[in-house]
Amino acid sequence: MDKSLSEIFKVLSDENRLKIIKIIAKEHKCASQLIADLDISQPTLSHHMKILTDAKLVKPNKIGTQVYYEIEHDKVKNLCKFVREISCGSHKCGEN
Repeated sequence: MDKSLSEIFKVLSDENRLKIIKIIAKEHKCASQLIADLDISQPTLSHHMKILTDAKLVKPNKIGTQVYYEIEHDKVKNLCKFVREISCGSHKCGEN
């Protein structure tokens, strides 16, 4: 198995990080919006965002004084491809 894939699963094993991914998959959000959505502290959010950005699942985009976060689509597509492979076996389900 690809080591980077196992590292991504470790990153996603945290409930708050899963929530962050789910939120920003729908729309780009800045830190203050994420804090309000998740009811966590700023230092806690910073910790999770560093882990997500280091894993290249999320990318920051500075607009003015705010940093907005968005999904790193290529990395997530690779993760989805792996999940499809293990869930479908030799069947060709949902391939793009």
